[in-house]
Amino acid sequence: EMQRSLVGSEMCIRDRLILWEQRHLRLLRYLYYKEVGMYYIGVDLGTSSVKLILMEASGNIVNTVSKSYPIDFPKPGWSEQNPYDWYDKTCEGIRELVAGYNKDDIAGISFGGQMHGLVILDEDDNVIRPAILWNDGRTTKECDYLNNVIGKDKLTEYTANIAFAGFTAPKLLWVKENEPQNFKKIAKIMLPKDYIAYRFTGVHCTDVSDASGMLLLDVKNRDWSDEMIRICGITREQLPKLYESYEKVGCLTKEAADTLGLTDKVIVAAGAGDNAAAAVGTGTVGDGMCNISLGTSGTIFISNKEFGVDNNNALHSFDHADGYYHLMGCMLSAASCNGWWMDTILKDKDYKSAQECITDDMLGNNHVYFLPYLMGERSPHNNPLARATFTGMTMDSTRTDMTQAVLEGVAFAIRDSFEVAKGLGINITETRMCGGGAKSELWCRIMANVLGIKVELLKSEEGPSMGAAMLAMVAAGEYGSVKEAADNIVKICKTIEPQKAIADRYNSRYNTFKQIYPALKPVFDEM
Repeated sequence: EMQRSLVGSEMCIRDRLILWEQRHLRLLRYLYYKEVGMYYIGVDLGTSSVKLILMEASGNIVNTVSKSYPIDFPKPGWSEQNPYDWYDKTCEGIRELVAGYNKDDIAGISFGGQMHGLVILDEDDNVIRPAILWNDGRTTKECDYLNNVIGKDKLTEYTANIAFAGFTAPKLLWVKENEPQNFKKIAKIMLPKDYIAYRFTGVHCTDVSDASGMLLLDVKNRDWSDEMIRICGITREQLPKLYESYEKVGCLTKEAADTLGLTDKVIVAAGAGDNAAAAVGTGTVGDGMCNISLGTSGTIFISNKEFGVDNNNALHSFDHADGYYHLMGCMLSAASCNGWWMDTILKDKDYKSAQECITDDMLGNNHVYFLPYLMGERSPHNNPLARATFTGMTMDSTRTDMTQAVLEGVAFAIRDSFEVAKGLGINITETRMCGGGAKSELWCRIMANVLGIKVELLKSEEGPSMGAAMLAMVAAGEYGSVKEAADNIVKICKTIEPQKAIADRYNSRYNTFKQIYPALKPVFDEM
């Protein structure tokens, strides 16, 4: 077979031999791991639940488990959770996930986690107060101070970003001002997923992708910003050790291994923020790739090999889990808008039936508009006071019109950030989709036509948990890089093309949509 492959080849014999060897070693490695059953655990620490997957080295998912936990809203616009709940439910979920599997066959664990949340520990590593989450809007005063007194130019110089209400640094300033007794107790500052990694390994760690959203990291140089440390009144010693997302943090401690029903040989990788982990799981790595996530929040994620900053700071400039960089636009309410509309308002769990009556001839012809700002908004408006609205209803407006408006409003809001990326000269011709909203083919079709680009759906779409498992594979040496893992595991099952007539109608509707927020902003401020 090797001799036949060399006949007539213009490639030199040495290069052909190397290529042949690589292909067959990859096959042998796949057969070996399939035979002995090596598995990797991906942990997606979300806002409402932790989702866990057990994945073979080949990328085949053999088991999934989800465990929910409560979220507390102590005041309007506030959002908190108990880190102990995260840990307890993650442990419970992993025990259930691996039940019936040989614990010696579990090779690694990694994480994708909700970003920006402030977890603070005292000198005994006890949690000082409930974690303040990414969608908490209490830090308007602190953001004003950072953006207007310290200055956006300085923040961009220090961190490549400006202050947003959900970011971690403003939360630290809020605790310093409003809970000084708690601020004085801080020995370690962590992000949500990193608390689980600490409990598993005993290492106070974080990764550069998640740390990018703290407003404490010098994103370009992948190191903590001394200027931001000084501004927040903390020390380097209070911050966790930085890792690349695919790097090994350590192995399970004996105590953690016993709790999980695993061995202390299991490798723990640093993991990534949920959006970066989801991007890995969709193969959005390398240069110029795009992914849109429709989860509780919504994101448009563009991977780049070169560092870059949006001049207006409408998009976040973060480190990526593949060792490079990415730009990201984030809206605070995406699939959660449809959940709110269906579950809370209509009290109807039949999402499929509600969307079946929305036909192609209705797309781009809806006279009802929806602003999807249920929790305020981040990209590109950066306004925690923004609110959701239905606009344009008349006596003949129907429930279906409003359901369609919710789906379209989220797509229009994603386009706001998409237009910023286009303004930077980035040519995006296709995007991959993930998150709960991506399970709606109608929503994906709306997205393709609102953006005017191809939408690719994945054969296996497990969001951050899949990306986390892939990062664990790299840490354990199964793959040499994140890109190699993505190239071998991520597969496209369907492509949705935009339809010119519908896309043209949506262009007209978008031009109206983008006028609504500026017109209502003074009203939101007054409210």
